[in-house]
Amino acid sequence: MDVTRFLCLVCLFNLHYLIVQGSEIENKKLQTYIVHVEQPDVGVLGQSDGADVESWHKSFLPFTTASSETRPRMLYSYKNVISGFAARLTEEEVQVMSKKKGFISARPQRILRTQTTHTPRFLGLNLDLGLWKESNFGKGVIIGVLDTGVLLNHPSFSDEGMPPPPAKWKGRCEFTACNNKIIGARSFNIDGNTTGGTGPQPPNDVDGHGTHTASTAAGRFVNYADVLGNAKGTAVGMAPLAHLAIYKVCFGEDCGDGNILAALDAAIEDGVDVVSISIGDVAGPFFKDNIAISGFAAMQKGIFVSCSAGNSGPSNTTLSNEAPWLLTVGASTVDRKIVATAKLGNGEEFDGESVFQPNDFPSTLLPLVYAGVNGKQESALCAEGSLKDVDVKGKVVLCERGGGIARIAKGQEVKDAGGAAMILMNDETNGFSVEADAHVLPATHVSNAAGVKIKAYINSTAVPTATVLFRGTIIGEPSAPSVSSFSSRGPSFASPGILKPDIIGPGVNILAAWPFPLNNNTNSTSTFNFNIMSGTSMSCPHLSGIAALLKSSHPPWSPAAIKSAMMTSTDLFNIGGKPIVDEKLQPADVFAIGAGHVNPSRANNPGLIYDIQPDDYIPYLCGLGYKDEEVGILAHKSVKCSEKPSIPEGQLNYPSFSIKLGPSQTYTRTVTNVGEANSSYEVVVIAPSGVDVIVKPSTLCFSELNQKTTYSVTFTRVESAYKSGEFTQGYIKWVSDKYFVRSPIAARFE
Repeated sequence: MDVTRFLCLVCLFNLHYLIVQGSEIENKKLQTYIVHVEQPDVGVLGQSDGADVESWHKSFLPFTTASSETRPRMLYSYKNVISGFAARLTEEEVQVMSKKKGFISARPQRILRTQTTHTPRFLGLNLDLGLWKESNFGKGVIIGVLDTGVLLNHPSFSDEGMPPPPAKWKGRCEFTACNNKIIGARSFNIDGNTTGGTGPQPPNDVDGHGTHTASTAAGRFVNYADVLGNAKGTAVGMAPLAHLAIYKVCFGEDCGDGNILAALDAAIEDGVDVVSISIGDVAGPFFKDNIAISGFAAMQKGIFVSCSAGNSGPSNTTLSNEAPWLLTVGASTVDRKIVATAKLGNGEEFDGESVFQPNDFPSTLLPLVYAGVNGKQESALCAEGSLKDVDVKGKVVLCERGGGIARIAKGQEVKDAGGAAMILMNDETNGFSVEADAHVLPATHVSNAAGVKIKAYINSTAVPTATVLFRGTIIGEPSAPSVSSFSSRGPSFASPGILKPDIIGPGVNILAAWPFPLNNNTNSTSTFNFNIMSGTSMSCPHLSGIAALLKSSHPPWSPAAIKSAMMTSTDLFNIGGKPIVDEKLQPADVFAIGAGHVNPSRANNPGLIYDIQPDDYIPYLCGLGYKDEEVGILAHKSVKCSEKPSIPEGQLNYPSFSIKLGPSQTYTRTVTNVGEANSSYEVVVIAPSGVDVIVKPSTLCFSELNQKTTYSVTFTRVESAYKSGEFTQGYIKWVSDKYFVRSPIAARFE
C-alpha cells in the first residue's frame, strides 16, 4: 500500500469517526443552556467588539460543536444583557466546560408562559387636557413588546399621521415592510425548541396575545370597535402616538428565556425607551431569573421595564417578576360589565358576564341540570367527554369552574353533549371574580355565592328550570376597580423586604386588537377584529403605555423616578368611594394591590419622587446574601461585596416599606422635589396595627426644584394580639397644599 493511499484511508477513517461522534452527541440529550462567563479580557482579544465577544463565547464550546454537526450549537451570543451565551449542550459537555477559565455558571433554559374601548376614560385620560395632552400621547417614545408577535396590518397599528422613528432607532424589520407605528419587528427562536424544532419563524402573531398587548400599550384610535356586538366604542391604547418595536419570543404559550434574553439584548441595542413583558414564571433568586437579569441591564441604560405579576392568585407568595428594578403589575377590574343574567324558575336572578350575547336565545325557562348530578367530579367540572352519561340535551347546564379546564372548553363540552346553555359557577377560591368570555353557546359566568344558591334551588325542586337573559354592556359598576382573583399576590419570595406587587391596573375583560375572527362573530359590525381578554398580561401593557406617557412628559426621569411617580399617586378607593376590594368583596390588602390602583394624571405631577441609581442596587443585592459572582451576573460587572457596605432590603430607596418586626428598626428615604420650587410637606402616618411608627423630621421643606432631602422612619412593635407570621398594614403620606405622596407599609410580626 503506497503512502498516498494510506493517508486517504486515515482521513476517511477520521472523517467517519467525527461523523459518528457527532451523531452520537446529537442522539444524547441536548438542552439549551444559558451560560454565564467572565467578560473577555481586552488585552487578549484586542478590541472587545461584538465579533471578539462571540469568539470568546465560542471558545467555551466543545470542539465537535464546530466541526461535525449540521445544526449550530451556539444560539445567541449576548452583548448587553449578560456576559454569556445560549447553546445546545449535553450535561457532560457542561461539566467539561465548567473547568475552563472564565466559566461562571450554566443552567438549562426555562420555559416561561404568557400571562381597550373604555379603560382610557376609566383611567381619566382625556383628549383635550391632562396627561394625554401634556405628553403629546407618547409621541417619540419607543415601546418594545416581548410577546407572541403582531398582526401588522390591523388598524390599531396604522401609521397615518405618525412621525418617523427617532434618529436613535437602530432596529430592523423582519416583515416585508414595517411602518411609522410598528417601526421594528423581529423573531427570536433560533433553536426551534418552542416550536417543536421547526426553527425560526417570522414575527406574525398566530396566537393573538401579542397583538392584544401591543395595542393595549400603544394602539391608535379605532372607531366602531366591538367584540361580538358588545363593548362598542373607540378602541385606543395608553400611548397612541408612541412607536412600537415587536420582539416575538413566545410560540404558543412557550417563551424560552434564552429567546427573552436575546430579545432584550436587541431591544437595548435598538434604542427602546420602555419594555413591556407580559410573561412570567415562578419566582426564584434574581441571579437565576433571566427577566430580572436582562431587566437590570435595560434599567442601567435608562429603559423602563414593566412586567406582569402573574396569574396564580389569590394565594400569597405567588408572584412573578419580583425584582425591585422591574415594575410588577397586578390586575384589577374596570367599571364596564357585559351582563348575562341567570334567571331561575323560582324568580331569582343572578348577574354574571359573557361576551357572546345571542339575540335569538329564548327568555322562556328551560330544564336546568347540575353537571355533577352523577356524582363524578369530572362531570361537575364539565371536562371533555364527561357529560356523555348525563342527560343535558336541550337543558341549561350548571358547571363548576376549575380543574385546569378552560372556561370556554367547558361550554364546548356542554354544547357537544347537546346542552342548550351553560351557567358557569365560580369555586370558593375565585369568589366574586367573574370574566366575560366569547363562549361557544349561550352562557353566563356567575359568582360562587350565586352558584351555591343555584345548586340549592336545583336540590329544592323536582323540576328545576332556568334561562339566560342577555342584557349587554353596562358602564358604571361602583365596585370598580377591584382586584381579580387570578392576580398573583405578595409577599415577595425572592426579597420579602420589598413590597410587591408594586401597583394594579386594568386587567379584566380588556378589549384590544385581535388577529382573527372569533368563532361566534355574528353580531359584530366591525370589519376588523378585537377580543376581550383577562390577565396580568393585560394590566402590564396598560402600565407600559402609561410609562411611555410619563417618559414623553418628563424625558430626564429615570426608570425608578417613573415607577415612584406611579406608586405614590395611586387610588385606594373605588369609584363608589369605598376601599378597593378583592375577590371575596373584602378590603384588598397590600399584597394584592401594592401601592394601589394607577392614577395616570396624578402620576404625571407627583410632587416628590424616590429615585434609585443603578449602582444603588448593588449594596442591596449584597445584603440579600448573594455571592460576588451572583451579584456580578446582575450588575454586569465584577463586584466584591466585602469592599462595599451592604444594606438591608428596607434601606433601598423604594417608595414602599415591607418590614419584619422583631427589634426596633430605622430606615431612611431620600425624596427629590419635582413639584413646586418653594413647598413644604407635613407627614401623615397611618401606623399598622401593633406598630409604632416615628418619622423624623415631620416636615420637609424645599426651596428649589430637584432639591433632595432625607427623612428617617423607625418601626417598633407594641403590645398587640398579633402572632408570629401575621401581617398588618398602614402607610406614610407626605402632604403639601397641592400634592400627596403616599408609601404603603406592610409589617410582619416575628
